[in-house]
Amino acid sequence: MAYFQALDENATRRHHFRHTDEEGGLWYIEAVPDRDELIVIKQAELTSAGRLHRYSWEHLEDEHGGLTDQAIDPEEDPLEVIPAEEFQRVWTR
Repeated sequence: MAYFQALDENATRRHHFRHTDEEGGLWYIEAVPDRDELIVIKQAELTSAGRLHRYSWEHLEDEHGGLTDQAIDPEEDPLEVIPAEEFQRVWTR
């Protein structure tokens, strides 16, 4: 938890992505660079039923899922770059 908190509080550059899963849910991701990797510090899942689940260092996991502990690679992972405002709109919903 302290690792993700430190990344979030000290980030000077943030990247935002969206991903659609097999069930039609939308995943919104905020990631920051650390040691040549992009580490997810916030993720929000908007399910096809309209439910929102948010994960960060303040809420790592619950019965629906949790913050990924895997670095992401936008060149390898099926992610769409989105503006920070779009991420924030979902995150603060």
